[in-house]
Parts: sequence; structure tokens; C-alpha cells
Amino acid sequence: MRIADAAKHGFDPARLARIDALLDERYVASGKLPNAQLLIARDGEIVHFTNLGAAREGGKAIDQGSLFRIASMTKPITSIAFMMLVEEGLVAIDTPVHHVLPEFKGVGVYEAGGGGVPFATRPTTEPMRMVDLLRHTSGLTYGFQNRSNIDAAYREGKLENWHGNLDLDGFVAALGKLPLEFSPGTAWNYSVSTDVLGAVVERVSGMKLPAFFATRIFQPLGMADTFFEVPAGKIDRLTDCYSFVPGKGRVMYDRGSESAWSRMPKLVSGGGGLVSTALDYDRFCRMCLNGGELDGARIVGRKTLDLMTQNHLPGKSDLAAMSKSLFSEAANAGTGFGLGFAVNVDVARSMIPGSVGEYYWGGMFSTAFFIDPVERLHMVFMTQMSPSNVYPIRRELKTMIYAAMT
Repeated sequence: MRIADAAKHGFDPARLARIDALLDERYVASGKLPNAQLLIARDGEIVHFTNLGAAREGGKAIDQGSLFRIASMTKPITSIAFMMLVEEGLVAIDTPVHHVLPEFKGVGVYEAGGGGVPFATRPTTEPMRMVDLLRHTSGLTYGFQNRSNIDAAYREGKLENWHGNLDLDGFVAALGKLPLEFSPGTAWNYSVSTDVLGAVVERVSGMKLPAFFATRIFQPLGMADTFFEVPAGKIDRLTDCYSFVPGKGRVMYDRGSESAWSRMPKLVSGGGGLVSTALDYDRFCRMCLNGGELDGARIVGRKTLDLMTQNHLPGKSDLAAMSKSLFSEAANAGTGFGLGFAVNVDVARSMIPGSVGEYYWGGMFSTAFFIDPVERLHMVFMTQMSPSNVYPIRRELKTMIYAAMT
């Protein structure tokens, strides 16, 4: 790995060093996070790469080969996969979902006060379309949100258990029997939409999702360390993963040496199942920043990425206004949502330095990335601690990275 001269790429090295000091003192040395890995790149060259902390409990330090569970940073990859099929004329962004997944034909909206099971429902005002899956306006939800009768039904049915009884087709069939939380297109709710989109990719392409990712995206991009199942020969590189428990602090969630990610899940999650490295995800970001191409491998067209990274929320709204649950906080004002990415549409309202048109997302284990086409800049941050909102580290990193630019 080559590290370019940060000063020649418009960064103040002393200010970049302040980021490392904050990560070390506030998070890693204090024990709040097990480790921290930060990659900053500009003009397609890595200008800063930091490794702090141990890969495993009592083990060696993390390094460029360390493997991290990237959770919802899987979602942009699944969205790119779908858009590849759009480019081939096999499906469209406004295609009704039930045209590809007939399990969703006739699905209704939960009728509050109806009570009982099966739930009382009313018809949707518009059918769920592929754009609703891409931008999370489908009416689907996540069971872990603990806020409605519908997400309770997800939990009772153990729908999101990757090593449970359901494969992807069974997952779709189970979802199709439950009502939506709202009519598609009328609100925003973080959900299993991208998992359903993975099923769309399978049905349209005729390939299983791991095979599609490997042959159509990872191999062309040289992402040799990104997969749903960590190969036996690489399991020693998989980091330990932790959860924050109130009153206890950081506790082990998934030990690297005995990880659930060491075996292929029955339910393959296009919404959150991948393991990767910072260097692999750097290549994905570089492909996006290059307009869909990297080192001669064209994944999607430039105008396709332009379309994906515009705000597609109805009425050009933002997450703070449209969200029914997570990401409705004031900090998400000025943030729209595109086709697989959050999009910065108003820097002032976001209250964080950035650029209009910058796009990003993160994962539940506190990993994160952002891509800024205006400044030709991207960042990849890796650690392993859930939930991702325990500490304001993403906001701090973004603020300090932009503050280091000259």
C-alpha cells in the first residue's frame, strides 16, 4: 500500500495528526472502541492510513489486512448490483416490486386499531416500486426498531435471522404475508428494503447474490477480501466484534475465532451481511468517485451514478422530515436519500462541514464511509462496536477531516 504525500493533496499533516490523537485518546486507549482504522484518500490516492488497537482480545494490532463486518455498508453494493441490471434493460427503477417478486402482490398497509392477527389492512395508494426499495420508502421495517406491531411481527417470526429457517426466497414470502407500515412513497423508514432488493437481483439475474457480487463486482474491482463467508484461510484476520451494554460498557458480541461470519448464512443479507477491509472498500469508493470505473473495469455508467447520488425523497424532502424512526434527528436535516446512499443536499442544515452532492452511509458496528465528488475525497472508517450511535465519532471524523484541508 502506497501512502501519498498528504500536503501535496491539500492536507495539513499536523491537523491530520490531531485526528489520530483523538481516536487514540478518546476512543481506543479509553476502551470505548476496541480499535480504529481510518483511510483518507484524495484524487484516487491514499493520503492517510491509521491503525489503532488490537484485532482480537489480547491479540496483535489491526493492520491493512484486518477484516471487519461492514453491516449496512453492504447496501450501496447491493444497490449498484441492481443498477447494473437496470443498465442491461432487465428491470427499471419504477418497476413494481411484485412484477419480479409476486409474493408482494396485494400487500396492504397496517390499519391502526384493527387489532388481531392477521392484521387489518387497507390497500396501498401506489404499488411498492424498486425506487422504494432503493431509497427506503417501501413501508417495510426492521424488527430491531421495537416501535410498532409490524416490527414485533418481524421479531416473532424471526425473519431477520441469517442462520435461521428462512432462505432469501422464504424471507420474501414471509414479508409478503405481513402488512406495510405505510403506503410506499409516503414516508421514509430504515428497513429490510435492501435485503429485498438482493432478492430482486437474484430473480432478475438468475444468479445467487454471493456469486453475482463476486463475479460482477468484486473480481473486476480487485476486492479479494470482501465476502459473506470468511474463507477458512482468512479467518485469522477477522476482528472481534463488540456491543455496548448500558451499565456494562463494551461486551463481546462475535468473537473473530468463532465467528458466525465463518460460515455461509442461509439468509444472505444484501442489506448488511458483508465482511471487508478498508483497502477493499477504498476500491469500491474509488470506482464510485471515478464515475463507475476503476483500473479499466467498468461496473456502471457515469450517468447511472449521477442518478443514484441525487436526492430521490418525494418532494426533495430530507430524513429529518420524512423519517418515521431512525435518522429523524436534527443532525439529519439537509440529508436526502438517493438510490442506495444518503446524500448531502444542504450543508448548512447538516451542521457539519461538507459539500452538496457528497454521499455516504455506515454500518451498525460503527463503520462508515463518505465520498465527496466536489473535493475528489473519500474516507473509510473501520471498527467493530454496535450500536453505531453510542458515540458521535462519525461527526467528529468528518469535521476534522474537512478541517485538515488547506
